Amino acid sequence: MSTFEFISRKARSASVIIFTICLLLSSPVWAEKAGIADIMLNTTKDDLLVHFKVTNCFTEEMEKAIKNGINTTFTFFIELYEVIDFQLDKKIADLNVSHDIKYDNLKKTYTVTLSEKNKKPILVKDFDEAKKLMSKIAGLKVIELSNLQKGKRYQISMMAELEKIELPLYLHYIFFFLSLWDFETSWYAVDFRY
Repeated sequence: MSTFEFISRKARSASVIIFTICLLLSSPVWAEKAGIADIMLNTTKDDLLVHFKVTNCFTEEMEKAIKNGINTTFTFFIELYEVIDFQLDKKIADLNVSHDIKYDNLKKTYTVTLSEKNKKPILVKDFDEAKKLMSKIAGLKVIELSNLQKGKRYQISMMAELEKIELPLYLHYIFFFLSLWDFETSWYAVDFRY
């Protein structure tokens, strides 16, 4: 066996080992993708409201990080367009909503703040309840009905993302796994006629 063949086999073996390690470390990335479900539109006397929830947005790594006190933020983007034939659709509403969660290890409570509810802190002891609050938009006012025209077509689009966590420099090495649970859903759209 020549020296070149020996080095080539070693390089192939090292490549297989590195690929296997990368495959094992990145398994959360291949977990079921986060998405948006249960989209519902309704109206009050004055406003158009939207309801939806984000599914598959909590991984084991994220739950561990939250339970270790790392503040986590979900941001929701909602856009409303008037659909115009043979032209670019006209954007008539553009909303950004954020939900934050922080765990207090001493009090054993989760503080959830919802920007659409005036950021009034909601204290809960049950993590499942906190996760539901974090992942659900319920009755968000999109636009006043006076801004919509009867008989016109509209499209509402929404997506959600986990904001990237900014850690102090010395923690980047400890929490390198956090990049594996960043998520961003696709845009979901619903067409309707007013």
